[in-house]
Amino acid sequence: MARRGPEQVIAEHRSAGHSFEAGGVRSFVREQGKGEPVVLVHGVPSSCFLYRKVIPPLARAGFHAIAFDLPGLGLADRPDGFDYRWGGLAAWMAEALEALGVGEAHLVVHDIGGPIGFEWAVRNPGRVRSLTALNTFLDVATFTPPWSMRPFRTRVGRAYLATMTRRSFASLFYLQGVKNRFAVPREEAWAYHDLLKRDDGGAAFLRIMRGFELNRAKQGLLWEGLAAREYPAQVVWGEDDPALGRDRRMVVQDVLGVESATLLPAKHFLQEDQAMPVAVAIADLARSAAG
Repeated sequence: MARRGPEQVIAEHRSAGHSFEAGGVRSFVREQGKGEPVVLVHGVPSSCFLYRKVIPPLARAGFHAIAFDLPGLGLADRPDGFDYRWGGLAAWMAEALEALGVGEAHLVVHDIGGPIGFEWAVRNPGRVRSLTALNTFLDVATFTPPWSMRPFRTRVGRAYLATMTRRSFASLFYLQGVKNRFAVPREEAWAYHDLLKRDDGGAAFLRIMRGFELNRAKQGLLWEGLAAREYPAQVVWGEDDPALGRDRRMVVQDVLGVESATLLPAKHFLQEDQAMPVAVAIADLARSAAG
């Protein structure tokens, strides 16, 4: 029997969702289940593909799980004139949720999906039922990107990305992101690479990486807004994350007022090898918020 390749993985991924348009940008969403919406926001260098294992258990738990691709990533369009800064992506997220008919929702964020989703939450506090933070960051005024991110933010980023093969990408993906590499077959790791580069070779991804809003104004907006929220929050963390470690987690906990985090034996992409515990934690908080 022939081993399936990344092309088949992506075809299966595409068939599990559908396209939609928001803010003049064509994107892609995977959604499943009925009940209160749970919006799952990805970061880099990923897409809604990251949540493919989390969506089914959330649906079985009685929720409408929704994960969409941010512009410039995954199967979304990559327009040249788009505002790929966090604020621009948060504004587009608002339009995407309108297009998808989502009013109030439980929010889940990961990686730079944190600053993006947090900003949407701060600007729409009445629409958030609960908040789950997965391996993200809030110290945006002092944030120093980890070594794995830095080349993409420099002038050598285009050449660095162009020379990155499926195999070299997968090596970095396993090193930084997955504790149990058997949870992600090689062809799925390669699919991440292909979804990142797609038609533009990753040019839009590089714009996102260079558009990080690392300043005190952004930090103030997020910290003050999140501190004033009235909905519950939790932190669920892959405790072996080499990129975003304990110090970053403690800042997120402090800002959200969360005394203790749920620590899982995982690296950065805990949705891959700890999908069920992640889904259970999200569902438990959502149920408590409804009660």
